[in-house]
Amino acid sequence: MVHQLPLGARDLLPLDVTQKLWIEHRLQQVFHRWGYHRIITSTLERLDTLMAGGAVQRSTVIQLLDAEEQGLGLRPELTASIARTMVTRMAGASWWPQRLYYNANIFRKGGKTNYGGQQEFYQAGVELLGAGGLLADGEILLLLLECLQGVGFSDCHLILGEAGLTRSLLSAFPAKLQEPVREAIANLDRITLETLPLSQELRERALFLFDLRGQPEEVLSQVAQLELDSEQQQALNNLKSLIELLQNCDYAQISPPKIILDLSLIQTFDYYTGIVFEVVSKTDSGARVLAQGGRYDELLGLYHPQGETQPGIGFSFNIEDLHQVLLGMNQLPQEAPSSDWLVVPETPQAYAAAFVYADKLRESTQLVRVEMELGHRENVDDLRDYARRRGIHQIVWVNGEGIPRIERVN
Repeated sequence: MVHQLPLGARDLLPLDVTQKLWIEHRLQQVFHRWGYHRIITSTLERLDTLMAGGAVQRSTVIQLLDAEEQGLGLRPELTASIARTMVTRMAGASWWPQRLYYNANIFRKGGKTNYGGQQEFYQAGVELLGAGGLLADGEILLLLLECLQGVGFSDCHLILGEAGLTRSLLSAFPAKLQEPVREAIANLDRITLETLPLSQELRERALFLFDLRGQPEEVLSQVAQLELDSEQQQALNNLKSLIELLQNCDYAQISPPKIILDLSLIQTFDYYTGIVFEVVSKTDSGARVLAQGGRYDELLGLYHPQGETQPGIGFSFNIEDLHQVLLGMNQLPQEAPSSDWLVVPETPQAYAAAFVYADKLRESTQLVRVEMELGHRENVDDLRDYARRRGIHQIVWVNGEGIPRIERVN
């Protein structure tokens, strides 16, 4: 019998892990510099927790049953879990905002993010909870851009939308047609928009919304021509201020981003309440989304017994996407780290002394990788050949009296 992985599962070999950790380490360094702290939440969640925000489709959740036959699911994303944690474990906390980050695996089946049947993914991201307004939005987007530069991206586009504004603009359509119009816009399906049973005026409005993407100044000017109520005008003003802030930030770590304003950008529509965004990189195989996120000011209230809420905003990277693009850019390590030393006991009487010597080498304040030769190679030339092939440059021969002899391997 040949034992195979379950459909959608994947093993990571040492080089894969080395490259994954390279990415995560650089992201984590940026998170730390901005004052974010790591949070680890449960892999298992109750289905009602996962469904609460409206961002997760039940069909995408890998479901389980516990002993009481209550519905459980493997987390398909982290934001809902973090929101639940903050409300239930830190309900009395008064030290807002909370700056949190995560490196974790998620599980998801089906849908557009299901690459070749894959069901387990790795994500890294942040959540800024308890802070709203221009400064919080600016912090998250600038943090995102610095993360990208930290892993070697310098030519990306920030696609920026405003879920609340787009939702309000859709309110002009009949209730039964709002969802089809929204889906057609979200999926860039112009043909469907042109065939929906709409009046000429509403069809023109739908196509107008469909085309609301491009240079920020042009899109803002187009929207300003609409008859906007006070709430819509405030959202538009906030968007304009945010774009100006981003364009004026030019310092050592971050260059002003290439911004595309896209009011047709709609992600998990009921989940986000303010800005939504994606970062897109052009590759030889086409454009690839590297990160995405947005503002969700009502989510925490869904988990609070009295419905009390705090504003929130965050983003996530799909590590697989970053990995694939960085591979094509030759940015990643090409081999797993080699050991620094190979310790060889020359006789059985030298075994204990060899272990002791290896332990002394490992006591360095810097990471020192030390391998013990386990007796598989009795020939000296074979030992040296093994060291060369593994990139080990120093062999320590320990004799029966426990005396070491160091040899440099070229």
